[in-house]
Amino acid sequence: MARMSKAEKLELYRERLNRSRGWRSDQGYDSLWRRMIDLYRGKHWPASTAMQQDLIAVNLSFSTINVIAPSVAVNHPKVVVKANSPEDYDRAAFVEAVINHLWKHHDFRDPFRRSVKDFLIFGHGWLKVGWRFVEQEMSLSNYEQAEIADDMFREVDNFAFSNPELAEDVTSDEEVMANIPDTEMRVVQDQPFVERISPFDIFVDPEATCMDDAAWICQRIIRTVTEVQKDTRYKVSTRKNVGPDSGGSFYNDGPPQRDETKVFNDGEQLCTVWEYYSITDNTVCVFSDTSDGYLIDPTPMPYAYGQPFTMLRNYDVPDQFYPMGDLESIESLQLELDKTRSQLMNDRKRGQRKYLYMERAFSEAGREALESDDDNRLVPVVDENRPLSETVVPMPQTPIPPEIYNYSNIIEGDINTVSGISEYARGALPETRRTATEASIIADAQNARAADKLAIIEISIGHIARRVMQLLQQYMTGEQMARVNGNGGADLWVPYSRDDIIGEYDFTCEAGSTQPMNDTIRKQQAISLLNAVAPLIGTVIDPAAIARHVLQAGFGIGDADRFLMQQQPMPEEQPQPMPGGPANMPLPPDEGAFAPTGGVPPELVAQLQGQMGMDLPAS
Repeated sequence: MARMSKAEKLELYRERLNRSRGWRSDQGYDSLWRRMIDLYRGKHWPASTAMQQDLIAVNLSFSTINVIAPSVAVNHPKVVVKANSPEDYDRAAFVEAVINHLWKHHDFRDPFRRSVKDFLIFGHGWLKVGWRFVEQEMSLSNYEQAEIADDMFREVDNFAFSNPELAEDVTSDEEVMANIPDTEMRVVQDQPFVERISPFDIFVDPEATCMDDAAWICQRIIRTVTEVQKDTRYKVSTRKNVGPDSGGSFYNDGPPQRDETKVFNDGEQLCTVWEYYSITDNTVCVFSDTSDGYLIDPTPMPYAYGQPFTMLRNYDVPDQFYPMGDLESIESLQLELDKTRSQLMNDRKRGQRKYLYMERAFSEAGREALESDDDNRLVPVVDENRPLSETVVPMPQTPIPPEIYNYSNIIEGDINTVSGISEYARGALPETRRTATEASIIADAQNARAADKLAIIEISIGHIARRVMQLLQQYMTGEQMARVNGNGGADLWVPYSRDDIIGEYDFTCEAGSTQPMNDTIRKQQAISLLNAVAPLIGTVIDPAAIARHVLQAGFGIGDADRFLMQQQPMPEEQPQPMPGGPANMPLPPDEGAFAPTGGVPPELVAQLQGQMGMDLPAS
């Protein structure tokens, strides 16, 4: 088979993109994701219908997502690093400190939490991990220009001193001052990045069922025409010919906000730029819909791990690429609940008291008194020939069946059953009183689902941490600083270079580190630990070490050493010879030195007994 030219490949890539966009449109994925967004933000009724009558949206979808999301991704993760070779064993501890510092310093948690929200609402989320190098032209201050001038004058003087025969050719002071620059290019960013990508802007191979068997993946980027034409990363001959997208059909499969705000873009002309990653060829290229040729020709993937996208998958569907989210299965129940509540509200309006009266039986003053809310108001009747029972009668009403009100509770119960979120998790007190055992069983069933999602989150964090470290090993130059926690809880700033993090490592997320920790439960766990190891304190466990752990892990005290008594070193005694024995024969050691307290001063043991409220082994 003949090798394809660049133009033929570009035509193939565009054809693949069109097939992928058509596949998503025909299968209804774009419309489904838009409905899920509206379901989450409470836009359950069409705008035209909502203006005509009073409607209620009981947004349990919002509650469902915001019960699950904080339970799996609220805190910074604790990444654990293990070396894959013996020579990297000692270095793994420092690599662990570096990756945890980068996660907090560059705030990878923010895009990750946004992607987790996509993961729950749409069923999947996308994260892009790469290296960003940005240079920017910046103005020099007067002080910086003066330093440059001093360096230039010094070079001129050195040249004149070393070459006296060329004194006439030496640059004059006026020429030196004229050559002092006003600006210089400075590196603004030179670091790894993790960013969330909208699911609407990622297109994949329609034949794929997961990322492992995908042949290609592409990201859509919407930029202004001016930005693209000025971007020096693109080929000059191509970017100068980039034009604006024509018509709104280009954004029909994009995020809803893109349609909502397109009339407020102040007349800026927008164009679509595609980053196409061929996984089979291990190449990447960039092109636009409104220009011929590539903005960036197909080149080998810049990253050692290949394409830069990580996919978070929720409920997998067999032989389907896109998984299900937590809202898709309760969409019909949510809409039915809204209809039921709205009908109850409209029926309640009909329950307002109305009266039928003979208009000619009352004068103007009588009708005013009849309509008044005042108590003990007299209502004069003009028609004296008609019985009062026929003058005013209450309007008959159709009572609302009581089972209608119970129907709403049935729907809410179905939503809780399908979503796996109980009343306890939503912060509501159930009407049915349950025993502690029943409540514990319900909580365990809910935790099983949460544990599955938590495992997906923790595995994804490990993948991202591995890619960030691979980027550092590939692109890092010079030295950087990492914040490391010292033994006393103080922060230590340690410089490191690329050689300090070289190696092959496994990255995992410590179980439960991203979950919220209740302070009361944490303190109870610390106290339970003390009670469990009480018989071993002083014999097997160091009292100072266990006290430090309780203060740090249980009560959040970073510098725990300042609360611990400093043990004074025991004075060394000269060995005495045994009576009747050789002069160099020492006495046998005192048995009291090997008491169960392990040599810990008795006053420290007594203080621990009083503070912890438990008895330690006696010496």
